[in-house]
Amino acid sequence: MRRILRRNPIPHSVWRGVTRKIVVLQGLDAVQMAYLRELATWFLHNKAINGVQGLDVTLTMRVAVAAQACLLILNLDIDCFDDWVEVILYPGAFRVNHEHMDAIGLVHNDASTLTGESWLRGPVVLSWDDVERDSYHPRPGRNVVLHEFAHKLDGLNGVANGLPPLRRGMSRKRWAEDFSGAYDALCLQVATGESACLNPYAATSPAEFFAVASEYFFTAPDILKDCCPGVHRQLTLFYSQAAVR
Repeated sequence: MRRILRRNPIPHSVWRGVTRKIVVLQGLDAVQMAYLRELATWFLHNKAINGVQGLDVTLTMRVAVAAQACLLILNLDIDCFDDWVEVILYPGAFRVNHEHMDAIGLVHNDASTLTGESWLRGPVVLSWDDVERDSYHPRPGRNVVLHEFAHKLDGLNGVANGLPPLRRGMSRKRWAEDFSGAYDALCLQVATGESACLNPYAATSPAEFFAVASEYFFTAPDILKDCCPGVHRQLTLFYSQAAVR
């Protein structure tokens, strides 16, 4: 790690110029920012960030992605981001095709437009338009980088199911109770047409609920705490820090 920091430092002018504008980082103190810079340096050394469809990826773009991704592991283990090597940036939202088999064995192709995607042991795919908007002109509870990299943490057990490997001393039983109760309540709100307290996309699955809750934890902690106090409590323990404002 120290060798990487010496040989591949992020220039101070670039780091300062990018991170001072990223809203989700503005609650960090000087010590936290210094360590975040070290994590981001490691990230950029170990992960390729490649543009597609003609997108020219600059150093400032790479730093913006790395800094926000590493915010999630600021108090976790750097090994949380092992076992994969690439971030792919599209200029904007991108279309993907998924195959699925129905109950009688017929295979269907479904196309959807996404702003981000995270493969279990593969790349993280992001729309730069959305990364840029969420970085510099955010909306409460929306940050595509945090969302997709939260999926990476969730998948460390081998499956993305809303239950990442917990920190020592945390209770799986309490986590399950707090998350399941909040997830079920949100699903009921969505099903009955009530105004949902979180982004309704969180009701898609427990994995998406964890990723969306992580977005709120860092970008709109008061909303998460009011809506889902148990989830807020568990994420405070998991990320081991007060929610960044």
